[in-house]
Amino acid sequence: MTNSQPAISQIRRHISGYLDHLLIERGLAKNSMSAYRRDLARYGDFLEEKGKLSFVEVTPEQVSDFLVALRLGDSAHPALAATSAARTVIAVRGLHSFLVKEGITTTDPARSVKPPGITKRLPKALSFADIEKLLAEVGVNSKGDLPVLLMRDQALLELLYGTGARISELIDLDLDAGSNLSPDVPILRLRGKGGKERLVPVGSHALSALERYLVRARPVLAAKGKADQALFLNARGGRLSRQSVWTILQEIASRAGLAGKVSPHTMRHSFATHLLENGADVRVVQELLGHASVTTTQIYTMVTVDQLREVYATSHPRAKG
Repeated sequence: MTNSQPAISQIRRHISGYLDHLLIERGLAKNSMSAYRRDLARYGDFLEEKGKLSFVEVTPEQVSDFLVALRLGDSAHPALAATSAARTVIAVRGLHSFLVKEGITTTDPARSVKPPGITKRLPKALSFADIEKLLAEVGVNSKGDLPVLLMRDQALLELLYGTGARISELIDLDLDAGSNLSPDVPILRLRGKGGKERLVPVGSHALSALERYLVRARPVLAAKGKADQALFLNARGGRLSRQSVWTILQEIASRAGLAGKVSPHTMRHSFATHLLENGADVRVVQELLGHASVTTTQIYTMVTVDQLREVYATSHPRAKG
């Protein structure tokens, strides 16, 4: 055991070096780094269990065995779905490619190992009627006073649906995120994956809810905690967390009769789907969502094509024999 410990540490050290490369050289986002760190730690565990002393000893067969282990699981690790296993294999392939480029190994045993096939699933989007139900639960149509937390939730939901932002992008926003680049189109600055910044217009409904929150609710929340530049605050005056937003959405969805149908990503999917249904160009939607490739955005067009097919099948007199 004593003799193997330095070699095992060598494997861990090279994994750590690759993670440093992803963070410093490639600027991966915090959430992506967490996933890479978790996936490669599991790979390190697997190699250690197989008695591997260095990456030089790893063969394509062992990388394939790791993929099988991901899908089957064991006493220490749960089985992964195809999407999660594919993400882990991509992390392992990136690691081995890095090791070759750095001269640490001379061959890449992961090069020929393909991620498991993934069934392409259409993103789930709410109908506009359901979106209106959801927003009604946070008093968007109310003319009277709203409780402080409800004003916050109103602004949060309006921005989620009105900008298509990822929840991580919204909770990371600070007070200076908004910038009126023109008098007619307020703009929100969002920082997406890899630290890439994009500008997203804010519609009148979202802007009204946001201004209401900033003027009447946020100062009350800020007074309860440490001075924080976060745009969205919790009841104690600190920055709102991802888990808190999830809980808020579930509670609102339940009151609206939409239990189990709503998540922060559902709002993003609904934003994209409704834009395309109303004639927006897919490349404009790509820019608004912050997708690096239009291919990622095009999955939303499948939703609208399905709807076109359904309308055609029920409406055209010669659609059916």
